[in-house]
Amino acid sequence: MKFEWLDKTEYPFTPHYFEVNGQRLHFIDEGKGETILFVHGTPSWSFDFRNVIKVLKDHYRCVAIDHMGFGLSDKPESYDYSTQRHSLTLTQFILQKDLNNLTLVVHDFGGPIGFDFAIQHPQRVKRIVILNSWLWDSSDDPDFKRLSKTLRSPLLPFLYRYFNFSPQFILPRTFGEKSLSSSIHAHYTHPFASRKERNGTLAFAKSLLNDQEWFGSLWEKKSILGKIPVLLIWGMKDPVIRPHYLEKFKSGFSECTVYELPSVGHFPQEESPEEVAQAIDEFMRKDAP
Repeated sequence: MKFEWLDKTEYPFTPHYFEVNGQRLHFIDEGKGETILFVHGTPSWSFDFRNVIKVLKDHYRCVAIDHMGFGLSDKPESYDYSTQRHSLTLTQFILQKDLNNLTLVVHDFGGPIGFDFAIQHPQRVKRIVILNSWLWDSSDDPDFKRLSKTLRSPLLPFLYRYFNFSPQFILPRTFGEKSLSSSIHAHYTHPFASRKERNGTLAFAKSLLNDQEWFGSLWEKKSILGKIPVLLIWGMKDPVIRPHYLEKFKSGFSECTVYELPSVGHFPQEESPEEVAQAIDEFMRKDAP
């Protein structure tokens, strides 16, 4: 499969594929050492962790997947792109690859997807790193109530499918003080080249509206992960997942380590990759022999 738009200097990794449900899921596997597994959200893919991986792969094995329907993975028009299905796929990938002692790095929708796996298989998870995500029912949150009006709009599927709305318009507006260059932005829009390839992003938007109870069920099981060290890396200028989400995580994981990025928005790994890589490295070295 060719991706002429992909800048191999910017993303210099060897592609690998994992077959699931008759489709190909793309992943990268770089470096050696303890395994770090990166789980992205929407409308991104493993590309957003590229500069973090470039730093960490010298000391760790860095594995990053593209959810089905995203990045360099297949994007069948008819497919179950539900958040729960993505979590099942991640679980299947981890078990078949027999990944253990994982440092799980999750962002955005990668949070509930990764936590669902961790709650079911805590013995495989050594640490968890959370970047601007959530893990609970937000139905009563004022920000979510405002957002839900947009999510219910009959125009939403049209905007997502015909205008590539999520990566084209929403993503660049979630950054903090650093703007997204046109060349890098293109790497977030090109994976969704045709309207038939945009059902993955639309499904995540629908998940926000329909899966709050499921998110809440994960939060209720968080005690299963009570002994696993947690690092919170947070862009404090995120206009979507605001700092009170960070406070919620801190209340649920009282022994967590917190690394705040005051000028960064929703994508710390894209906006400030050196600091993110350094924070992860220091966190992992804490309990190193």
